[in-house]
Parts: sequence; structure tokens; C-alpha cells
Amino acid sequence: MISADRVLPLWLKYREALETPIRTFDFPKFGKKFEDRTYQMGVLNLSPDSSYRETVCHTLQAALYRGRRMTLEGAAMVDIGGESTGDTADIVSIERQIDRMRPAVSALADENILVSVETYHPEVAVALLEAGAGVVNLTGRVDDKSFYQAIAKHEAGLILCYTPGENARSSDDLPPVDQVFDAQLLFFKDRVAMAEDAGIERLWVDPGFGFALNLPDGPDRIRYQTDSILQSFRLRELGWPVTVQLTGHVFLFRDEVRVAQTSAATLAVLSKANMVRSHEVPRVQPVLHLQDYA
Repeated sequence: MISADRVLPLWLKYREALETPIRTFDFPKFGKKFEDRTYQMGVLNLSPDSSYRETVCHTLQAALYRGRRMTLEGAAMVDIGGESTGDTADIVSIERQIDRMRPAVSALADENILVSVETYHPEVAVALLEAGAGVVNLTGRVDDKSFYQAIAKHEAGLILCYTPGENARSSDDLPPVDQVFDAQLLFFKDRVAMAEDAGIERLWVDPGFGFALNLPDGPDRIRYQTDSILQSFRLRELGWPVTVQLTGHVFLFRDEVRVAQTSAATLAVLSKANMVRSHEVPRVQPVLHLQDYA
């Protein structure tokens, strides 16, 4: 059960991380500023086999409609993906991902909508930065310094997503929940240093529990992801804002699964997440608006 007597010891134990100030930055081209509060990035899937059916767009027109609509509904950023990270999803070639994503990225960027591109291929990321993307949502381990230098050259942002293996589609198991954040801090300290050395000035860290999670939908998965959200504030000690992927539990919510992300967003705000990656922008945004009245 999530209650004060459960979260208070966690906050006290890691109080220094909880109170660590994080960097703020802006994207002048898109008129966006990110401060120490919670923003929303809305998901736009261009992969037809993505598991969250409501966010799949099969045509360019549908993608543009969804991107514009999420922006009006409150999303500070639109996150576009060209390949699902599901276990049974097709592997999509680099060339196909670029061809699939570039028209939507370019068109939305031309409308001054801040677009992030989700990929673990540096070639895809760089091609779409050139098409107008403002952020790379990196779901894999890239060691090539020139990749980070390219992001800095475009004055773009970077979301570093923790993956226990090579990328979000690797089959590596995550560490136990009581050890995962220690492993993540080591991972991020190395990756953040690479990004900073390359001159990147806009950066988020993402604990990544929405990817590569080899647990079936059920109590164990709910427990792992809930504990991960509640502990995500520990990553603030890195000095950069934290992104959290909102969960959707069919096991728990069944026919009402689309409201699961509203519940997860409440936990994310409680844990001082700076951005939530959401499939349900209009359902989540009222939770974020509560920050203005609390």
C-alpha cells in the first residue's frame, strides 16, 4: 500500500537527492522552457505493431493530427517512434525508420512543435535532427563521441534512457528493485559525462523501466514499476531533470486501462519527476495542472 509511512522513510533516507536542485533550460526555437516541475511528453507511434494501439498512427495525416492535438492538450513535447520495443515486434531497419519518421518530424517541427525521436540508432537520431527534431530520446547505449557532438551542434536535447543491455530491445533482465537505482546511477554518471563533454546543455535522465522489463503483466510488474516511480527522485542527485515513463497495467485496470496512466502520473508528480512520457495526454494533464494550485 502506498501511504505516508511508506514514502516518508524513503524521502528521509535520500533527502539530499530529493532536495538537489536540477538544471533548467530552454529551446528558444520552439519557445519552450523546462524548469523544476513536471511536464508531459505525448507518445506518437509510427510502428503499426506498437502495443498501445491508441497511439499508433498509420498515415502522415493521422500523425500530424495527433501531434497537433496532444500539443493543444498540454504536451510540452511530442515523442515519435518508428519501431516498437515489444518482444514480438518487427525489427525495423535504420533506413525504414528514417523514412517512416522524417515526414512527421519535419512537418511538426515546421509548426514549432518540439519533437523528440525515440531510437537506439545514432544514424536515425542524426538524420531526424537534420529534419527538425529538437530532442533525441536515446533508448540504447551509444559510445560514439561524434553522436553526442552532433546533438550539441544542433543545440538539441537528449533523454538518456537506462537499459540493462545494449538497447531497449535487448533481453537482459533488470536488477532487483532494491538494487536498480545504484546500477542506474553508475550508468548515468558515465553517460552524462559523455554528453556534457560533448557540449550538450539540455538533458534528461530516464530510469527506463518501461523498456526491457522481462516481467508479465501482473502483481510483480505492478510492484516493480510502482517502486521504481517512487524511487525515481534519487536520480536528481545527478543534477539533471528526470523523465518517467507512465505505466499501463491491464492486469489491474482491465477495461479501464486507459486511466492507468493518470494513476501513475500522480505517483510521478509525488516523486518530483520533471517529465512524464504519456500515451494519454488529456487524461494526465489535469494531474500536472494540480501543481499550479498546490
